[in-house]
Order: sequence, then structure tokens, then C-alpha cells
Amino acid sequence: MWTKMAEYLAKNSIDILVQVRDHLVISLLTLLVATLIGIPLGYLASRSKKAEKLCTTPFQIFRVIPSLAILVLLIPVMGTGIKPAMTALTILAIPPIMLNTVVGFREVPEFMIECAKGIGMTEKEILRKVRIPMALPMIFAGTRTGLIEIIASATLAAKIGAGGLGEIIFTGLGLNRPDLLIIGGVLVSFLSLGTGFVFDKITGRVLRYK
Repeated sequence: MWTKMAEYLAKNSIDILVQVRDHLVISLLTLLVATLIGIPLGYLASRSKKAEKLCTTPFQIFRVIPSLAILVLLIPVMGTGIKPAMTALTILAIPPIMLNTVVGFREVPEFMIECAKGIGMTEKEILRKVRIPMALPMIFAGTRTGLIEIIASATLAAKIGAGGLGEIIFTGLGLNRPDLLIIGGVLVSFLSLGTGFVFDKITGRVLRYK
């Protein structure tokens, strides 16, 4: 098996690099969309219990549906390719980002809000200078969770022609080749660990004030 793995890696190194690139592009684009939706929704949800229920319930319902099932349901509407894959992955990634954002804003100490009001800050200034900086650690934690979930689940994108490392895994399944399954799984794991490490470094720089 190890010989087969070495031969496959040697013969298909260019294709593997392309698949890694496609996997990473799909994942990062999905994360961008998920944060642009999840963080504002999380802020709105943090304002009241009613708003939280309205914002979180639909995504929690979608989250219990397997990603592959969502992909199949989206094919008649969006066809195949990157769009339905990103849509399904976005639905998967929004909940951890949104819920952590809710927690982050709600855990801002009330006395800090009162102090900010006491020195004459407006609500916009309080949001920008107090609430957001205090909530950022939880927001980043949720975003990191979302990123790891996206990278792990993006293997399904290959099932509908969106590319990525899932092509190796599905080829291994189709040909009954455990060596390809191992290669695909290891590459996805390394990609998850690598992006998680880079994200942690970025988080550390952004949150230096902590």
C-alpha cells in the first residue's frame, strides 16, 4: 500500500496541488460569506431572546440535515459546481459563528458599558470601542470552528463537480483503493491543521490588546 501511495503522489503531484488549491478556495470563500452573514445576525440575536430565537432557529434546523442531503436538494435549483457546494457549506458554518457572536456580545461586562456612557460615549462609539473589541475573542473562536468544519465537509463538493480533495477520496471509494482514501484523508487533516495554525496566528496579532 505504501508503494502505491508513493507512486500516486509522484505521478499526480500537480493534480493534487490543484485540488488543494480548489479545496482552500472553496473553504475560504465560504468562510467569508458565512462571517458576513453570521456575525451581523449574531449581533442582532444578542439584543434580545426573541431576536435570538428568530435568527438561530432556521440555521439550527438546517444544521441537523446532513450536508450531502442539502447538496442533493440544491442541485435542481442551482445545478452542480461551486455554488450549491458553497451554499451547503455556508449553512453548516453560520451557526458556530453566529452563536459565538451572541455569547461574545452578551458577555461584555455591564459596568464597562456604564463607564462608557458615563464618559459621554454615544451608542455607536460604545459598539465600536467597547462591545466589538470585548466580543472579538469569542467571534474569532466561532469563526475558527466554522473554518475547520468547512474544510472537513468541503470534501463533499467533489460529489457535484466543485473540485477539491474530495476527488481523491471519492475516486478511492469508487475504485476500492484504500491508499487513495488515506491520501485524501491525510491531506484534508493537514489542510485543517495548517489553516487552523495560520488562523490562530492571525487571531493572536489582532487580539494583542488582550
